[in-house]
Formats: sequence, structure tokens, C-alpha cells
Amino acid sequence: MILAVTMNPSVDISYPIDEFKLNDVNRVENVCKTAGGKGLNVARVVVQMEEEVLATGVLGGMIGEYIIQELTKGSIQNDFLKINQESRNCIAILHEGKQTEILESGPTLSSEEGRAFLQKFESLLAKVSLVTISGSLPKGLPTDFYHQMLEISHAKGIPVILDSSGESLKHALLHPEKPYVIKPNGTELSQLLGIEVGDTISSLKKAVDNYLFNGIEWIVVSMGGEGAFVKHGGNYYRITLPEINVVNPVGSGDATVAGLAVALNCHQTVEVVLKTAMTTGMLNTMEAGTGFINMNKFKRYFNEVKVEKLD
Repeated sequence: MILAVTMNPSVDISYPIDEFKLNDVNRVENVCKTAGGKGLNVARVVVQMEEEVLATGVLGGMIGEYIIQELTKGSIQNDFLKINQESRNCIAILHEGKQTEILESGPTLSSEEGRAFLQKFESLLAKVSLVTISGSLPKGLPTDFYHQMLEISHAKGIPVILDSSGESLKHALLHPEKPYVIKPNGTELSQLLGIEVGDTISSLKKAVDNYLFNGIEWIVVSMGGEGAFVKHGGNYYRITLPEINVVNPVGSGDATVAGLAVALNCHQTVEVVLKTAMTTGMLNTMEAGTGFINMNKFKRYFNEVKVEKLD
């Protein structure tokens, strides 16, 4: 079973409006509400791939109860730390071909709640064989919180896919207990290293060979529609994708993490791992919903993903 962690989940609300009027009334007929957060998108895709997943994180209030109801309706097993504060809403206003977002910051966790979650996390590891940790930390938790989770996972021998950015990711890389997989894009890679990383193979090779990444088994550098550049062990790979009709790219990175998690958990070959991850990411961009894929299309697009081992 895969454990999918989302520390700051939300209810994602979409308001499609033909013309967004400032300082006036905007009426909305078709409202879409989903259980949101990067790790919940991961869990949703894993379930669609017919693999077992357990979603966890921190939830509170009526919004938290709604998230649990939505996950249960989607046959996603879940076990969250419950807090007294209210979880957050994230609103997207879709207007005139644009998207305006209003994102609540969410609850501020106490040090006691942080310790309580780490205890829950450790207990859940007894049920799983791989962990995904996705997204940002809620307020109140220290920037080394993901590293603390990595320490616990290492002690249990459980590999971790860490899909985060900024200080929480950097802190996780400054210690011996490294994630098994990270999935930065070019911008995040540049921020981590404090230099501008180009998109050439030589520039990417030099970047992923930085000492900061020593001990990480898989470094998957996302390049959007251009595919990905990957370092696995001492080998480098370039993955190219077929042309597709992009409907909604939001959540494609989470779908990629889900594909990585499922293939790695099933002990697939390097080529199958990379093709599976790229395919699930592509399939998400072809659907209107975030964190949704059409598995009927999986085989076709899987066969069109090209994996080239580089010298």
C-alpha cells in the first residue's frame, strides 16, 4: 500500500464566470467542489490505477469533514489527524480565459499537533511500503518537518517520494536521510542551487550532480510538455512525449508522482517506471478534472513515450 501525505489539504472550489465584474455581483450557476491538495490528487490517481492507497495529513472543522466525505465517496481510504481549527478553501475564478485564485493559508499548527502527526505517521508506516509527501507545510510547523518524517521513514526502511519546493525541500536535502525520489522542475532546481539552470543536457547533468542530491536514487526534472530529464543512480535519461490535446494541466505533476509511486511500488524496470509516470501525467492534462485520468487511454500513450539513456 502507498501512503499519500498532504499536510495542508483544502476544498478546491471553481467558479466559472463569463465576465468577472469587480465591485459588483457575480452569479455562478455551475460550482465545482473537490477534495484538494497535491497529495490528495496523488491518492485519487493511484486509486484510478487500481492500486491501494491511504491518504493522511491534518484536517479540521466542517471543511475537514467534507474532505473526508469526498474521499470516502471516491473509495480513497483515509486516516487524518483531526484538529480543532478549520481546514481551508482554495477558490479559482475562471473568467475570460484567465484564472484568478484566492487561496486561504489554512490552520496554524502547534508544536503539540506537529508531534501528534509524527506519531500518527509512524504508526501508519506499519501498513505501507512506500510514501509520497506532496505540497507545502501548514503554518506553525518548522521548515525541517519533512526531514523529521524522512528520519522516521528511514528507520522503518520505507522509501519516500518528496514533491515539495523551497525551504522545506532544501532542509530535507541537507541531512543523510534523503528522499528516494524528488521531482523538481527547472525553476525549483534553480532555486535550490542558487544558480540559473539551463535546459540543455549538459546544464541539467551538472545541476543534478550537485552534492546536495547525493544519496537520492531518482531525480526527475519535469520539463512540462517537453518531457523530463532523469538521473537514476549513475545513469541519465531523456524522456520525450507525444503531442497531446491539453485540456487542464493543473495536477499533472501530482499524477506523475502517482505513476512513479505505483510503478516503483510494483518494482518495475527503469523504463516502465519512467513511461508510467509520464503517461499518468499526460493523461491528467487531457481531462477537465484535476487528479483524474482515463485508464482506457493508458496503453496507447504509454507506448508513445520515449525513454533514451544518455552517455
